Amino acid sequence: MGLKTKAAVFLLVVVAYLLWSLAAEINNNKGYSPVQPNPFSHKIHAGDNKIPCLYCHAHAEHSPHATVPAMNVCMGCHNVVATGKAHVVTLRQEYEAGRAIGWIRIHDMPDFVYFSHQQHMAKGIECQTCHGPVETMEKVYQARRLNMGDCVSCHRQNNAPTSCNTCHN
Repeated sequence: MGLKTKAAVFLLVVVAYLLWSLAAEINNNKGYSPVQPNPFSHKIHAGDNKIPCLYCHAHAEHSPHATVPAMNVCMGCHNVVATGKAHVVTLRQEYEAGRAIGWIRIHDMPDFVYFSHQQHMAKGIECQTCHGPVETMEKVYQARRLNMGDCVSCHRQNNAPTSCNTCHN
């Protein structure tokens, strides 16, 4: 093999590695924690007050999506709890005006990925497995990469299916 051929092969390997590295970072939002329109502490709600995830995210058990709770779920408690706190006053004002808080989604999968909270919950997988220790988070952040490599590794560790049509159908 000549020097030019060796150099070309080396360059091809380097380019392939760089492209693979770039592709591996797709959907790597680990640490993402946007400023929300109204501060919300999971530490206070899920941690200190021990409110179960499913109280607010009731759809997670029966739907592919956990969904953000409707305002009436918040107001179910905040009609009588912490009514004078600034963030609760804002919540009440938006609720009474018939407007929802425009929460910014943190954990988001690409459109070409099918993910079902229902299937994972049916297998007994705790919310913290993917979402991290939410009950300790004053401000929620994405605790895991939640990209293809992360999901495939988890499926392998838990003897779950890893065929393409498991998540891409």
